[in-house]
Amino acid sequence: MTVQDPNVVATSGAGSASPSSPAGQVAEGVTVVTATGEIDMLTAPDLRADVLKRIDEAETLVLDMSGVSFLGSAGLAVLVEASQHAKRRGTAFRVVAVDRAVTRPLAATGLGDVFSVYGSVAEAVSADGGATAG
Repeated sequence: MTVQDPNVVATSGAGSASPSSPAGQVAEGVTVVTATGEIDMLTAPDLRADVLKRIDEAETLVLDMSGVSFLGSAGLAVLVEASQHAKRRGTAFRVVAVDRAVTRPLAATGLGDVFSVYGSVAEAVSADGGATAG
């Protein structure tokens, strides 16, 4: 099944929940953006707009890509831009990537070493400030 429009859900604050994080795991000042489906040249602009807006509003932004079935070059560009924007704003930027559809492009491009990549939202939320990259 091809999903042409990524489903982007954001939650923030203590006790908030996203589809992949049970209530109570999201800490104060943390916004979790959950993206699902395909992130390609057609859908990346929507993800970009949402993520950049939320970086401006958060102390820490966790981009949960565990439901992403395809990550193209346009999606990788969104990650790079979001990371740079977060660094300028002083916001911690963390990526959750578990499936090969996301981990493989990150590894192939070397971006897995540039971002703080975690195996779950809980790990990303509870990571200490020293673990962030940008």
